[in-house]
Amino acid sequence: MKNSRVPFYGLILVLMAAGIALTWYRHSYFDVPWVPGEKQTIWSIEAKVQFSGLNESVKASLAVPDSQPGFELVQEYTASPGYGFTFVEKGAEKGYARRAEWSKRKARGEQILYYRADVLVKPDVEKSVSTDIPSLNKKLVGESPQIASARDMLASANGRSADNFTLARELIVEFNQQQEQSSLLEQTESRGSWLVSLLHEANVPARLVSVLHLEDGRRRQLLKNYLQVFTAEDYELFDLQSGDQGISQNSMLWEYHSSPLLDIVGGEASAVSFSIIAQDVPASVRLQQISDTGSAYLDFSIHSLPLSEQALFKGILLIPIGVLVVCLLRVFVGIRTSGTFMPVLIAISFIQTSLITGLVGFFIIVGVGLVIRSYLSQLNLLLVSRISAVIISVIILIAIFAVIAYQLGLSEGLKITFFPMIILSWTIERMSILWEEEGPREVFVQVGGSLLVSLVAYSLMVNDLVRHLTFNFLGLQMIFMACVLLLGSYTGYRLLELRRFGPLVKTSD
Repeated sequence: MKNSRVPFYGLILVLMAAGIALTWYRHSYFDVPWVPGEKQTIWSIEAKVQFSGLNESVKASLAVPDSQPGFELVQEYTASPGYGFTFVEKGAEKGYARRAEWSKRKARGEQILYYRADVLVKPDVEKSVSTDIPSLNKKLVGESPQIASARDMLASANGRSADNFTLARELIVEFNQQQEQSSLLEQTESRGSWLVSLLHEANVPARLVSVLHLEDGRRRQLLKNYLQVFTAEDYELFDLQSGDQGISQNSMLWEYHSSPLLDIVGGEASAVSFSIIAQDVPASVRLQQISDTGSAYLDFSIHSLPLSEQALFKGILLIPIGVLVVCLLRVFVGIRTSGTFMPVLIAISFIQTSLITGLVGFFIIVGVGLVIRSYLSQLNLLLVSRISAVIISVIILIAIFAVIAYQLGLSEGLKITFFPMIILSWTIERMSILWEEEGPREVFVQVGGSLLVSLVAYSLMVNDLVRHLTFNFLGLQMIFMACVLLLGSYTGYRLLELRRFGPLVKTSD
């Protein structure tokens, strides 16, 4: 009997040793930092090209970025089984239009091509005017009434401007204020095209560029068009809708030569989406690791997956943190919760919605759901029908909450849709039964316990250090497993149960 636990503790030691060894190996051999921001930042950007082949020859051409102020292109990769591939520079003598081209003799059905670029952040590089300032094209496209209206808007904006940049800003303001005229113009051309044409009419070099906003862990990100306006010494970017000048620091120009993002010959229904991951790597070895080790650098990390899956796992790998918090607070502290891992799901929802929005949404949905459930209990329905009615009620509540939030201009309220609807429905059902069997006090205890555990898990899961460690060191998952197994073998008193021995302590005194 004394040796019955030896295999169990042996398993824990093996898990601990393997987790520590793998974690240390990642740090020492590949020099992955313990602390985020300790090294230079590389953005890994993956463009996913999708289209449907027409059972004929296919040629796909995608605009790709180059080194630019603030960013240095480190490495590029492609994944295109069965396709020929090359990089081309159209108009290379002018220094622009760099593109990736795939080709195939015959393609039919859904086709997926991948292009990936690793870009190093270099904030110390100053902005400089690109060598290919666009030539002026003063021909306005449209009917005579549209052209007359456009020139009137240009004249009005020109009177309030002092230079090229203020003219661009005031022209966007004019489009926003003159709703009828702008709607008339946009029947033939987009707002961006009209802005470029009108600026050319005023002898101001301008063009539309596509900007990618870099946000760690994003999937299915799309490009956003900006207006690039030039002077002899500088250029500025303007938001087409608001007229705001400049872009955020973590934004890069993806297509900036007035060429289409994607050209497809022999295909239809094409689309391009982007997945983005940020990695902190040491500058001294980053080029050697990429060029020399290649796939070996990726073998022992999640980085070997496509970026869209990496972004997904960046959230999934945080779940063991929440699970460990639940085990610790339930087994060792003795906090009672509504459902075993309901707090982890709530914490994940808080990450998606933001804390305040998540708390408000949780209380409203659960509170109103309990009222609806109390009415359903009087109808003596079958369990399946009752749960189904609660699920539909929760969906209606979430929809109403989102619509009201949108009408009030509270964009954060739209994120309430990230709540796990099925789990919330079961929680309402469990709370209702608990209320009937053990009274409201037990309901409030378990709800309070669930929220407390959720807040603790949430505070850890949004911590930058925790997110960095869990994503870059998979060996930590083995350590988490060992800790959970250890907590599962605990049979002593919980901390909250020690209150029962308070009177004995006083008596002995």
